[in-house]
Amino acid sequence: MRTLYIECNMGAAGDMLMAALYELLDDKEGFLNVMNHLGLPGVRLEAQPGSSCGIAGTHMKVTVHGEEEKEPAAAGCGQAPHGHHHHGGHHHASPGHIARLIDGLELPEEVKRHARAVYDAIAEAEAKAHGCPVGDVHFHEVGALDAVADVTGVCYAMYLLHPERVVVSPVHVGSGTVRCAHGIMPVPAPATAALLSGVPVYGGNIQGELCTPTGAALLVHFADSFGPMPAMISHGVGIGTGTKTFEQANCVRCFLGDMQEEKNGEITELVCNIDDMTPEALSFACSRLLELGALDVYTVPGTMKKGRPGHVLTVLCPPDQEEVFARHILAQTTTNGLRARRCGKYFLIPGTERVQTPWGEVRIKKAEGFGVIHRKPEYEDVAELARKHQTSCQKMTEMILSALEKEEPMS
Repeated sequence: MRTLYIECNMGAAGDMLMAALYELLDDKEGFLNVMNHLGLPGVRLEAQPGSSCGIAGTHMKVTVHGEEEKEPAAAGCGQAPHGHHHHGGHHHASPGHIARLIDGLELPEEVKRHARAVYDAIAEAEAKAHGCPVGDVHFHEVGALDAVADVTGVCYAMYLLHPERVVVSPVHVGSGTVRCAHGIMPVPAPATAALLSGVPVYGGNIQGELCTPTGAALLVHFADSFGPMPAMISHGVGIGTGTKTFEQANCVRCFLGDMQEEKNGEITELVCNIDDMTPEALSFACSRLLELGALDVYTVPGTMKKGRPGHVLTVLCPPDQEEVFARHILAQTTTNGLRARRCGKYFLIPGTERVQTPWGEVRIKKAEGFGVIHRKPEYEDVAELARKHQTSCQKMTEMILSALEKEEPMS
């Protein structure tokens, strides 16, 4: 599974995330060309060599009319400016203005959808932090053109990298206080804290704001899970550096690789050899074990001691039912003992749906997981339609499956 792991040992900001993802792209020049022709007035991105504590990476310099954004502040509510200055005439922007701005960009619709969702999350967090309606939120730095470039740049890079799974480390938020348009606030800032609700975070000894609202919103939006780096075969690492100097390397690292699918369950396998039961008696025992709740029961022919023909009986059951079914097997068969094995298992999640086909309604059995989807028409429904339309069961099955492939989804 193509997996992206984002290491946030020094928090995250939009430009650092974009720079780290940029380093993983095959067509870096193409990415910059698209970003520099989005239609954001006066905005320009430049990938510059960066370094922090001797670690080389990329600093993504975002300028608006030639000026680079400095330290961010917070969004606010109400109509009056809060004294935080930005480039030109984009000091304050409402969520609606930002959404319209994103809609007009020359980007795939999927990228714009992600960008709008990130800004919606930021607006909701800012509204909660300041106790005002979402519509009254006025973005300062996160609504500025350079921050729109940061958000859309991360969303576009994720679109190009198309990871199947994104895992994010616990997020270092920093400590102390940060000065913003409203005054001095604790770290993490209220909006950042709201965005990171339910996410593993920590403070540490480093003074300052390490995770910005924009960085937090992007992490939460794209993360499938938070935790340590999974076992994976890494194919590349991208490093995005910040401009502040700390005792610890100020960077975000992104690892792109393949992660082996994790098991999604356990099962117990009970096995015994039987060479002294009649086929009828063994068949009855298998039926009874299924009736008693075994997940599956099957036999395989084998040659036992002294060349006697026999069967290997296998019973599958939940791990917590191991002893119960061991007793059932001893009671229902002639075996004097059995072997128990606990196995990890991979399984697709089953389900059923009803679909309307040109020949009538059919129940479809589905199984999904690990990027795989299996579909199979219910036999009884196929047989009924085959009789109705005077064709073979096999032909009807093929026609139904062909219709499903041509018309997705059918309901």
